[in-house]
Amino acid sequence: MGLGILVAFAMIDIRLWMSVAYLFYGACILLLLVVQFMGKMGKGAERWIDLGVIQIQPSELMKLALVLALARYFHGKSYEDAVKLRSLIVPLGLIGLPVVLVLMQPNLGTATILCFIGATILFVSGLRWWIIILVLTGVGAAIPLAYEMLHPYQRERIDTFLDPSRDPLGAGYNITQANIAMGSGGLFGKGFMNGTQSQLDFLPEKHTDFIFVMLGEEFGLAGCLVLMGLYALVLIIGLSIALGARAHFARVVALGLTMNVLAYILINMAMVMGLIPVVGIPLPLVSYGGTAMLTVMMGFGIMMSVYVHREREIPRQTGFLI
Repeated sequence: MGLGILVAFAMIDIRLWMSVAYLFYGACILLLLVVQFMGKMGKGAERWIDLGVIQIQPSELMKLALVLALARYFHGKSYEDAVKLRSLIVPLGLIGLPVVLVLMQPNLGTATILCFIGATILFVSGLRWWIIILVLTGVGAAIPLAYEMLHPYQRERIDTFLDPSRDPLGAGYNITQANIAMGSGGLFGKGFMNGTQSQLDFLPEKHTDFIFVMLGEEFGLAGCLVLMGLYALVLIIGLSIALGARAHFARVVALGLTMNVLAYILINMAMVMGLIPVVGIPLPLVSYGGTAMLTVMMGFGIMMSVYVHREREIPRQTGFLI
């Protein structure tokens, strides 16, 4: 299904993606609102809409919609206009609204990725360094207040990150087992299907969030480096597509979608290795997944559309439709 979507999206003219960018964004906002009132609960969070034959997670689709909407906005701005403070009001609103709705689910991991995507696009669109430093300073100052506003399970994850041994059989169980599995893999691993922590079900969520740990246990450091090398190749191709596109909209879209994949990879790998608190982020193209898997394939399809139409010029226009 994902491959079919990829091919179909790749065949769509990049100008059509531009014309429906705001409509797609609005539709995803509506879906996020639907989640608040009639979403399906799962593992303590309300993130899904049950359609009977399939469950969709609107927050995953929002990642694509945010990239398209921001690219559409900045396509209508010259570089001189884009760097002005008043020009940041709309993009900050485009970023802030879905972030708030996703945090209400609650889904801190996806909200972090949305912020990362938005910050990257703002930066490449000409955001001043002093504004970035000011925002980072404000974020740092707000950390104590933000900690108090977190849900109890989120605070528990942060406390466990700082000291996994405080509750090794409870909140710290996942990361403790992940460390055992990753460390026991050594240089070349224990062999396919021979990992003790994963095959004996000590390792939780081994098919989704913690699948990188299972890879490390069975194929060792060498296997992990091979996978990271393949990811690096995908990211390099994505950046080359962005740099090769003539239209500003196409460049921003390709860059934003590449940063989306990078955020998936960095957060998942850092999480399972104990470098950041545990959040529910899958590993793209490796983890089992529904909406997340299809969303990644949709993103690759749109990137291929950018490549196919890389020589096409798109006049800078404002407004909601071409």
